[in-house]
Amino acid sequence: MRSRKGLLLLAIVLFGSLFFAFKNSGIGEPDIVITQRQRLLTGVGSILEDLHYSPKNLNDAFSKQVFKKFLEELDGDKTHFLLSDINHLKKYENAIDDEIHGSPIEFVPALSAVYDKRIQEVMQVYKEILAAPFEFSKEETTTLDGDKLAYVVTEDERKERWRKKLKYYTLERYVDLVDQREKNKDQKDFVVKTDVELEKDARARVLKIMNETYERIQKTYKEDERFNSFVNVITNLMDPHSDYFPPVEKRAFDERMSGEFYGIGAQLMKDDYGIKIASVVPGGAAFKSGEVVVNDIIIKVAQGKEEPVDVAGFDTQDAVKLIRGNKGTEVRLTLKKQDGSTKVVAMIREKVVQDEGYAKSAVIQNGNDKIGYISLIDFYSAFENAEGHHCAEDVANEVIKLKAENVKGIVIDLRNNGGGSLYEVVKMVGLFIKTGPVVQVKERSGKVDQTTWRDNDESVLYDGPLAVMVNEFSASASEIFAGAIQDYKRGIIIGSTSTYGKGTVQRQIPFGNRNDLYSNRTDLGAMTLTFQKFYRVNGGSTQLKGIIPDVVLPDAYEYFKGREKDNPEALPWDEIPRVAYETWQNNVDYEALIRNENEKIKNNASLNLLQSNLQWLAKNAELPVSLDILKYRDRQKQVMATVNQNNSLLKSKEEINVASMAADKDKFYNNPDKQKGDRYQAWLKSLRSDMYINESVSIVSDLVHAQVQTVHK
Repeated sequence: MRSRKGLLLLAIVLFGSLFFAFKNSGIGEPDIVITQRQRLLTGVGSILEDLHYSPKNLNDAFSKQVFKKFLEELDGDKTHFLLSDINHLKKYENAIDDEIHGSPIEFVPALSAVYDKRIQEVMQVYKEILAAPFEFSKEETTTLDGDKLAYVVTEDERKERWRKKLKYYTLERYVDLVDQREKNKDQKDFVVKTDVELEKDARARVLKIMNETYERIQKTYKEDERFNSFVNVITNLMDPHSDYFPPVEKRAFDERMSGEFYGIGAQLMKDDYGIKIASVVPGGAAFKSGEVVVNDIIIKVAQGKEEPVDVAGFDTQDAVKLIRGNKGTEVRLTLKKQDGSTKVVAMIREKVVQDEGYAKSAVIQNGNDKIGYISLIDFYSAFENAEGHHCAEDVANEVIKLKAENVKGIVIDLRNNGGGSLYEVVKMVGLFIKTGPVVQVKERSGKVDQTTWRDNDESVLYDGPLAVMVNEFSASASEIFAGAIQDYKRGIIIGSTSTYGKGTVQRQIPFGNRNDLYSNRTDLGAMTLTFQKFYRVNGGSTQLKGIIPDVVLPDAYEYFKGREKDNPEALPWDEIPRVAYETWQNNVDYEALIRNENEKIKNNASLNLLQSNLQWLAKNAELPVSLDILKYRDRQKQVMATVNQNNSLLKSKEEINVASMAADKDKFYNNPDKQKGDRYQAWLKSLRSDMYINESVSIVSDLVHAQVQTVHK
């Protein structure tokens, strides 16, 4: 029997060769596109069936799920399709599994034809509705959650749904404009407009937003993009973390993971005039060209000598994806200069390092205690570059700098850290423990690997008091790190009631031919396949349940359904036998300290009020929205009062004493890229009012003093 690794390699080689053989055939261009899609679809289906950790049967029941989910993807609030469209397309409801297994692709083309037609219709509908004034004294409500709505039967019903939706958008902006008028009416040179004029301005703003939205749909969500979305729906229904990435998205994924990309060295922004150059990085390709300056408007983007793409209507991220590319390739920007002239500037893409996303640190003075703070927003790794940045190495460097500052404890902030490299998280745990397993990995066959993912280095970089901050968006590698620190009793975990709950491992499988010699990117993209689950050393899975912090603090997003457990396609929780490991030996009674901290939080009136407010806001968000201006204002007054109160509660009562380390002074205050230096300083400033950091630093200080008292006994 072939090994699992052998099967996976065979799949990669097989599909690569299929695409290669096909792409060199001589059939016509339309047939090429159709055959590409068919082979991509069947290739994805085969890999899901043969290699996924827990594959679903690709049968009629699965087909119905894909049918429903893809319709939601295209029309989530049910303002485009009519019920007759759905009934017409239902003949494909049980056929999608057949298409995955090789039957001709008919569903997406049929759906696309209907979608294109409806997009044109609704563009006329919203323009017609926004051409006439709204009246805001009528008692009526609207529901914006598509899950609570049925498809409309007639075009008149659809128009009515659009009328209420647009009325709500206009009401929001009208109320804002009225409030601005009342606030500024006595200011010199402020033009005071009538209610009628403000209502017209509000509609104009909504019209502008709608036009930009639908122009973007028409330009960037064409049939190819829709087919890619369709494939991704299929992979996501197997589980939420099996994804298909078309080539551009695959490149963007790699860039996020490594913190490196190849581009021109410029930041972009969007305003009423289009996509603009916001800043130019010293030493980058744009800087060296001498022809790209701040406030230039990007009109078109071309890949080398290919036909340029008009980016009018594009969102910033869409333009960025066109401008970035592979190492050493050419990009041509058509720029509108400030004098009104246009100029085409050709540049060769160069490496740009996004070091602001790497691990960074600060020193916090808490009374007489100096506490180190490390922020890590990703478990990044430059997979294709041994000389690139790797988060475990970067964190080690931050720890060394903090030790030079003589800190008494360290807080590692993994809030909103969605994970990344499994290898890096194992190395990072090893910085804080002597030796031992970090995580267990289970195969589809049931075989458990207890030996691969362990720290074998008995040295410990830092052995002092430690806390790890998490929230509901701390996922995957973050959960492995927090779980290991908790299981080894190496530190205290602080955060929301649980982390995200992603306990699965993915591997990338490329499709097609390699684009270049510098990366593993291919012309047909890649999929990330869930092929293993990971488990804590104590045997428990992080899947679905996540990590339960030792000390729980109320969190702003606690009641909004965004965790793994809220996704119906998520794999289940389970557990396996624990693996042998030795907990950290120290003189502190962790359980007693944790009980004491939770008791303080339980009796904290401000945190209790925050918890109550968050519950109210979550329930309020589920209610229909009133389109009567008096009721709308009353409700918004309640919401804003609650939000403002929460913002106050989420701020530290006293400004936290935060400073950069001596080793980082130049990065923060003498950075050759002044705007980057300003952003580093702004980051420092943001820490000074963060209630969660303040609470975490206070807990570490308690841990410091508990150790001192125990040692002195």
